[in-house]
Amino acid sequence: MTLPSTHDVALAAERRTAARLLLAHPLIASDGPHADLFPLIRRHADWLGKRFQQVLGYRLLVDSSYARLFKAGLGAGSGHRLERSTGTPFTPHTYACLALALSVLVTAPGQMLLSHLVADIRAAAADAGIELEETGRAAGKRTLVAALRQLVDWGVLIETEGHVAALAQEAGGEALITIDRELARVVVAGPLSQARDGADLVRRAADPGFGGPRTYVRRMLVETPVVHLDELTDAERDWLRTRQRREAQAFSELLGLEMEIRAEGVALVDPEEELTDLHLPGTGTVAQAALLLAERLVKRLRPQEPGHPATGGTLVIGVAVPDSLVDEVLAELITEYGQRSNWQRGYLEDLPSLREAVLDLLVRMRLMACAGRLRAEGAGLPEGYVEEASEGRTVTGVHGARPGGDGWVLLAAAARYATQVTVRTATAAVKGTDVQEELPL
Repeated sequence: MTLPSTHDVALAAERRTAARLLLAHPLIASDGPHADLFPLIRRHADWLGKRFQQVLGYRLLVDSSYARLFKAGLGAGSGHRLERSTGTPFTPHTYACLALALSVLVTAPGQMLLSHLVADIRAAAADAGIELEETGRAAGKRTLVAALRQLVDWGVLIETEGHVAALAQEAGGEALITIDRELARVVVAGPLSQARDGADLVRRAADPGFGGPRTYVRRMLVETPVVHLDELTDAERDWLRTRQRREAQAFSELLGLEMEIRAEGVALVDPEEELTDLHLPGTGTVAQAALLLAERLVKRLRPQEPGHPATGGTLVIGVAVPDSLVDEVLAELITEYGQRSNWQRGYLEDLPSLREAVLDLLVRMRLMACAGRLRAEGAGLPEGYVEEASEGRTVTGVHGARPGGDGWVLLAAAARYATQVTVRTATAAVKGTDVQEELPL
């Protein structure tokens, strides 16, 4: 077998670097935070455009001053939310302010005063019949500032003189804003002109089109921490199980990602820990408490003999979490770790707030979930989408693999964060070796 040349290796490395950057930052300006790598994207624009279209069904637009990877959605409950600088997620009202601001900016002059921009946003809200929270009040000002700050981060707005945060000042500060209309026009990726309403927009954005199950599964793999089998239709599970080894090689070459394949599902792992907006283990009260909670729930709720149907076992993707157990364990953790680990006092004194934040992180990491209908049961599918595998094909059955009804479910991937059990046998102890018990996904 002929080994690749030094040139080929360097070329593949450049393309992989550019692809990883676009996947993590779909909107990149030539003078923005990643300006040093922008020439790399332009150099390989044609190759990157074809590969993103072939593999993920994403469209890539590369201009002289920006690059925009138009990602598609994954359906309801699978979005990557925007957050304020404090880590607080955007509210529906903040998203409304962001959308209204963009509607104004696409036809705005090159520069304008902050007060004029705010007035135009209010007028756009009135024209659209949207009840905009009173921007004269402190809360309304902070909400609008959060939306404008996001546009500054994307490079759509440039604070030429002053800052958009001046809007939140009591005296109503002023600022001069420069507007990049081209960037404003490429921010929105969804098919707005076709959607009947917000829910329809989410469904349409998640439709993989001609790529069908192949495209949707690939998107799930690269955009979510883990894909459990019952989050896929029969056709999607069939495609994944027959292609997973080849897909592992393809994702390794394109993005430098490694595929973990388990009975319960599949995950793409980034050895460089760059392609994620979530980190667990992580720093801070919520991340620490979430890790400890997951570990203890796994220890208490782990099924006795999970297995794969192909070997006569029972596939267990999730187990029910008793209503009171989360609060019980969190109370234990506060007592054991709260003070000596310097956890935030607000969380130590407000268990419901800690619970909400911890469960939110675990859900986003796909380690826990609310019980409910799944994609395998037809939930959230676009109209006319292929659900069933080809006739005669046998796919892994997922019926009953996680509990239905109401309440919380601990998912199989949580076991990955549990303490690794080391079993020392008498013989191993003499030889000084360990026999380690393998944990499920």
